[in-house]
Amino acid sequence: MTAPALVPAPVPGPIPVDDPDDPRLADYTSLTDVALRRRVEPAGGLFMAEGEKVIRRALRAGYPMRSMLLTPRWAEAMGDLVERAGAPVYVVSPALAERVTGFHVHRGALASMCRTPLPEPGDLLATARRLVVLEAVNDHTNVGAVFRSAAALGMDAVLLSPDCADPLYRRSVKVSMGAVFSLPYARLGRWPCGLAAVRDAGFRLLALTPAEGARDIAEAVEDDRDARVALLLGAEGEGLTPRALAAADARVRIPMAHGIDSLNVAAAAAVACYALARPR
Repeated sequence: MTAPALVPAPVPGPIPVDDPDDPRLADYTSLTDVALRRRVEPAGGLFMAEGEKVIRRALRAGYPMRSMLLTPRWAEAMGDLVERAGAPVYVVSPALAERVTGFHVHRGALASMCRTPLPEPGDLLATARRLVVLEAVNDHTNVGAVFRSAAALGMDAVLLSPDCADPLYRRSVKVSMGAVFSLPYARLGRWPCGLAAVRDAGFRLLALTPAEGARDIAEAVEDDRDARVALLLGAEGEGLTPRALAAADARVRIPMAHGIDSLNVAAAAAVACYALARPR
């Protein structure tokens, strides 16, 4: 569990910065270096929010702000947020923003946010009725897309295996359009042993797989309409491991046509969540 990072003392008004090596911009350095960011962000108790909508959603969800990095255009457009940011707001040219971060910041707005402690899996299991459980989904785009679909289609929470990608990594947050802030999630400490806790909490665990012999998900969820259900999805390509499949109560599939064998995990999650969410 990561302790919240310290928030810098507020500084009145936007602060112009013209030096890419200014230590105040350290949070924003080399954002495209995935290996680096995986180390420094959780260890530093921070994450990046990109774009005005995502920044506002992060603040509404209760994440404290460390600082903002804005181009002049967005400093003006987000004037209300700048006034009440409660944290330093650094204004840089688009060229400097690209030099610091390593990419063209076309949305013109970045914020360094403080992480907050994750809930315990048991806390989510006690109150949820519809769960998504992810095994080894380590592509940040897919994680963000799964969160967006799960939130939009009425799932209550997401549980992650220990080796899943970080939902608060910049790409995940961006693709989810901030859904990672509104849908609670937790990491299961042991895998696949943690799936036993899901079943012990009264959930019927449905493993999504294209394998022959799996039941049509529409039929399966109709039978489980009144039950507490957890959808179990695996990584792109490999799918669920044999141990995860063995831990499930049932194996379900999405019927395919035109010789297509399976969907991208994010698309499959959207279809499965819809099947589970639709009224009887």
